[in-house]
Amino acid sequence: MISLLSRTLLMSTPLLLGAIAEVFAERAGVMNTAIEGVFLVGAMGGFVGAYLSGNLAIGLLMAILSGIAVAAFYGWITVYLKQHQIVTGTAISILAAGLCSYFMRVFFGTPIIPLTVEPLKVIPLPVLSRIPALGPIFFTQNILTYLMYIIVPLAWFVLYRTSLGLTIRSAGENPEAVDVAGIKVDRIRFAMVVLSGAMGGIAGAFYSIGYLGMFTTNIIGGRGWIAFAICFLGNWNPLGVLAGTLVFGLAEAIAIYMQSSGSMLFPNEFFIALPYILTIVLTISRRSFNVPAKLGIPYKKEN
Repeated sequence: MISLLSRTLLMSTPLLLGAIAEVFAERAGVMNTAIEGVFLVGAMGGFVGAYLSGNLAIGLLMAILSGIAVAAFYGWITVYLKQHQIVTGTAISILAAGLCSYFMRVFFGTPIIPLTVEPLKVIPLPVLSRIPALGPIFFTQNILTYLMYIIVPLAWFVLYRTSLGLTIRSAGENPEAVDVAGIKVDRIRFAMVVLSGAMGGIAGAFYSIGYLGMFTTNIIGGRGWIAFAICFLGNWNPLGVLAGTLVFGLAEAIAIYMQSSGSMLFPNEFFIALPYILTIVLTISRRSFNVPAKLGIPYKKEN
């Protein structure tokens, strides 16, 4: 049980980063539907940077820059050119998959043996890691999982206890009021999309250099869309997102455990599909959403 709960936190890490990223973008009024592509490009950027440099920190930096590049491209098209957000994001995600496959072939050819890097190491926290039960679960993780403990309260504080958070939420609820106050709505929205790209890039890098130590073009496998769904299920609130993320993390941890244990109780494919089945079930069962009033609607200033 301790091992399962520890893995739950581990597998929750990228989903939480991606979902919090989506919360900031959508609170400002932009659905970052390119999140799957951001995850994938972040995973590739992180792996390539780490593999070529031999340094995981450089890999993380490359993942952030890669995520920002994709998000900035998406933001320019949807925020400044006012194009359809869902269509644009879907197209960019498909394009990202093709580009990742192409550039991996350019960089490394067709290697006979899969290329690998040493993933992020587990860092037991002094004293805390020796607490019975709690220590192995919460305080024997890698640095990206420890980031979870900071990012949720920080995101909540910024959104609900600062003037910046009020501006972000107003850009998604009442952009006209933000404009009247002399603040550029498009600038706020674009900045939040870029921020979501940076966080999404780190989330993608978790899979390539934080967990598996390798990269394939199907490494994300729809988890960007799961993070997108968690933002909705968490009602665009960091605390709600945390609860939803842990549920999905547990589902993925159970799936990994059952696959590795060789259980024949259910087909292996059922456990692979479990997180995605859970996404559909929870989305259908949810009856009310506190959707930002202008979510997905480009802001066009009246003359």
